[in-house]
Amino acid sequence: MLILALMELSDRQRVRLADGAAPDEVHVGTGDLACAADREALGKAEVAFGSCPPELLPGAHALRWMQLDSVGCDQYLTLDWGQLGSRLTVTNLRGFFSAAVAESGIGGLLALLRGIDDLMAERTRRAWRQAELRPRLRTLLGMRVLIVGHGSIGHALHERLSSFGCEIITYGTARSGADLVTVTDLDRELPLCDVVFLALPGTPATAGLISRPRLAAMKTGAVLVNLGRGTLVDEKALVASLREGRLGGAVLDVTMREPLPPDDPLWGAPRTLLTQHTAGGWAGETDGKIDGFLANLRRYRAGETLHGVVDWARGY
Repeated sequence: MLILALMELSDRQRVRLADGAAPDEVHVGTGDLACAADREALGKAEVAFGSCPPELLPGAHALRWMQLDSVGCDQYLTLDWGQLGSRLTVTNLRGFFSAAVAESGIGGLLALLRGIDDLMAERTRRAWRQAELRPRLRTLLGMRVLIVGHGSIGHALHERLSSFGCEIITYGTARSGADLVTVTDLDRELPLCDVVFLALPGTPATAGLISRPRLAAMKTGAVLVNLGRGTLVDEKALVASLREGRLGGAVLDVTMREPLPPDDPLWGAPRTLLTQHTAGGWAGETDGKIDGFLANLRRYRAGETLHGVVDWARGY
């Protein structure tokens, strides 16, 4: 069996992947499959590890399983999974990034509440503004926090925020066990919350969820933390709310356009931290992905249920 890996790997990681996948052959290619050898390997591979360009999947007739190196699968939603899904199973790294994403989101929130962003700016100016800044600082203790998305990231957020003495409310699907399960529930809760975390996938159903009217309905001084997808938020309305001072700040790990263009107004939005889609990262990330793939490969060989199978009807 040929396995096509479409990831940036060090020499050590290439050896580790090849050893772990033995006796099967591993071909390490580039993400865009630009060279002829990579395209030839795609035509022969039964398994792919990484994110194959969507337009090439229908023609990869030998491919039976693709393990994404991400959780998001937005780029594949427009494919005909009614037909393609009859031969190809796709798995993602569900739950893999949850701890890191939650910690990054909470870290960004604390930076805003505790004035760390302002203090870093004052450091570059060598200005001592203790008397002015100290009365503006806020604490998470007693804040009402809404977590929109009750999957693995939502659970990781809930677990960590509980230690800060927050009142936590969750929004998600009925099957997720969230506190709120309808948009009517969401609209009732938004004006009551001090912090709103977004941890939903990018699907047609979630696109534009945090619309201009919902941003306007949020509590004055509330902070929005987006750890899901940029498509969840009306960014023009968000910038306007921040400039008008109605929102107390935003932590955005994801944006509509990535990389964010230099002229995008989000760069200059007040009280905004842009973490540039780094929230899921850590030093051992790639080795962890290899571990997850090899564990799933053992399941695949044994004919067992794979971890993280994408449900195309739900979009994640």
